[in-house]
Amino acid sequence: MTTTTTSPAPTPSEHRLAEILALTRRVLEPGLRSAVKSLPQPLRLMADYHFGWCDAQGRPAQGYMGKRLRPALAVSSCIACGGLPESAAPAAIAAELIHNFTLLHDDVMDGDIIRRGRSTVWALWGIPDAVLLGDSLHALAAEVLAMRLSPPAVGPAVERLESTVIELCRGQHEDCLAEGRNQPTIGDCERTAISKTGALMGCACALGALCAGAPQKTISALDRFGRELGAAFQLVDDLIGIWGDPTLCGKPAGDLMRKKYTMPVVAALMSGTDAAAELKQLYHSPYPLSSAQIVRAAELAKAAGACRWTRKQVDRRIENALHCLPDHTANGDLVVLARLIGRRNI
Repeated sequence: MTTTTTSPAPTPSEHRLAEILALTRRVLEPGLRSAVKSLPQPLRLMADYHFGWCDAQGRPAQGYMGKRLRPALAVSSCIACGGLPESAAPAAIAAELIHNFTLLHDDVMDGDIIRRGRSTVWALWGIPDAVLLGDSLHALAAEVLAMRLSPPAVGPAVERLESTVIELCRGQHEDCLAEGRNQPTIGDCERTAISKTGALMGCACALGALCAGAPQKTISALDRFGRELGAAFQLVDDLIGIWGDPTLCGKPAGDLMRKKYTMPVVAALMSGTDAAAELKQLYHSPYPLSSAQIVRAAELAKAAGACRWTRKQVDRRIENALHCLPDHTANGDLVVLARLIGRRNI
């Protein structure tokens, strides 16, 4: 007698999440592909590869393209403010282009050779081309807003986008300092997370609301919502950077290898435990950590309570985000997306 196993049926929220992401792809993909198609070669080939649309030789491929969370926030914010999904297309495209601009530059700065289970752009084409492609995606984002929004909305949208990029750069600068410098505080880590990750999620929400013609008060509230979600997202990223499964997250979990002071590490070091003392010794060693020492560092951080503490902070940030929503925008889709942040694979 043979037995078969079946996967659990999707919950209502999981089913709705799939619908939200499918709608987002329908709104996003045509305009995103059209924008990338406008790039000259070889930038277009590299962009197509980075987005998972082709292999390094230009042959069509079905690579993993991510969940499109930032575009989903833009689309859902627009709908929550009374706009049509299609009205959010410029915001969704711009948010996704800026996100990928940061990924390209992050891979160069971190020396990462794998993203989404494939070689990174710089690993294939070199650092100069990867930097130039990132710059091109940044320019495309502003161009999409300028060309596709109504004239009264262009100025506020582009100004918000570019101020967000400046904030992103500041956050990335602070994040780079977290490798090898003196131990930062929890407050330092929180400010970096808001700038590096929260700023763009807040921008995506705000741009979606702007596309719906929402009043400034609502736009600002949705920006705060997105920023709190971004802080939660970064905390989960930090968890993945220590305890993540590379087969699930698409790249090696390398934060400990680089002795990076992420928030879980800082929380562990501040715990006053024996595990914290041993972890501190590993971090202060002048030599790179061996594979065995990386495993040990992860064990020590967990023993010091870092994983449990960080998960509680994720929950706190998500609840903060939900409290930022104006009553008339607190629809189920934004709540579903907020809950998604805490359920990413670790």
